[in-house]
Amino acid sequence: MGAGKSTKSKVVAAENNAVLISEDDWLSAHYPSQIQTFDDYIKHSNLIKPFVKSHVQSLLNVGVNVVMDFPANTVKQRAWFASLCVEVGSEHELLYLDLKDEQCLSQIAKRRVEQPERAMFDTEAVFHHVTQYFEAPTASESLNLVRVG
Repeated sequence: MGAGKSTKSKVVAAENNAVLISEDDWLSAHYPSQIQTFDDYIKHSNLIKPFVKSHVQSLLNVGVNVVMDFPANTVKQRAWFASLCVEVGSEHELLYLDLKDEQCLSQIAKRRVEQPERAMFDTEAVFHHVTQYFEAPTASESLNLVRVG
């Protein structure tokens, strides 16, 4: 949270002539005003995953480059991404935005000012709650990992 996933995703999509698929966009389009807590986010994020997976795999199957603006903070989340690609024989890269907590918190504070509609969810308390689940990627996950720091 606050690492710059959305900003980096937009740059990578533009550089690679790729379709950008954002979890935030899908969630706000399908569940407007329904995500008020972290538990709401988890519930609704899990609800869209089957549809996102099918859509992304369809795009990959016809040769379209795809950039996904989704969190991959846990082994389980990264395994979902890897399976999405492996099932259709697609190559992948996972960008690991390796930032200090202070950098993320600074970016979150800035975002609260720029996007006041997110201020209720984008708090230091939510950041610390989310961060407690973070698991750094390891070589055993067999990902094509690109570290960005």
